[in-house]
Amino acid sequence: MSAPETPQIPKSAGAKRSGWVHHAVDYGPLLAFLVSFLITRSITTATWVLVAASAIALTFGFAVERRLAPMPLIAGLGALVFGGLALVFHDPRLLKIKPTVLNVAYAAFLFGGVALRKNPLKVILGEAMHLSDGAWRTLAIRYGCCFLVAAAINEVVWRTQSDAVWVWFKFPGLAVLMILFSLTQVPFMMKHMHDADEVEAPEPPESSGA
Repeated sequence: MSAPETPQIPKSAGAKRSGWVHHAVDYGPLLAFLVSFLITRSITTATWVLVAASAIALTFGFAVERRLAPMPLIAGLGALVFGGLALVFHDPRLLKIKPTVLNVAYAAFLFGGVALRKNPLKVILGEAMHLSDGAWRTLAIRYGCCFLVAAAINEVVWRTQSDAVWVWFKFPGLAVLMILFSLTQVPFMMKHMHDADEVEAPEPPESSGA
């Protein structure tokens, strides 16, 4: 709990700061990885930069917010683990399979949650959007399928293309793919947000006949 004399940050300013921190933790290490590869043309050197930048980003995010959102935490730890293994065993393939493993894990997490009637997508985004349970279930299944497609594409790219092509696919390619997919879901979410509002709206009192 904050001390009584600590000034309260307005919600809008807090939200802006939180969004900025999330973007730094999410994309800072990936951008550092891309830039270092473009400069050195060495995936090993770029992996060292990715591991270091991921550690810094996670530390920075926790220091600023005293917590880390699940997705950035998983992605950051994944970069540390797979990047570290790639450096230890001198095998960049261990880094290249990271997007495959993480995306399959995300999909399994979503599908498993739907099967157990504990929709994780609703838990993560429920405060930002109010949808019916059926809409949340459909959205979770769609995102799970998108993660599986991303995993499959990653497998094709790293096995058939050069390191340079894979680096560009990893970032910003995967991020652009997820953004485009999310944009295609906006009409569905808007439609069912309106439906949820109608369901939750109080019914007018019945008039008593005189």
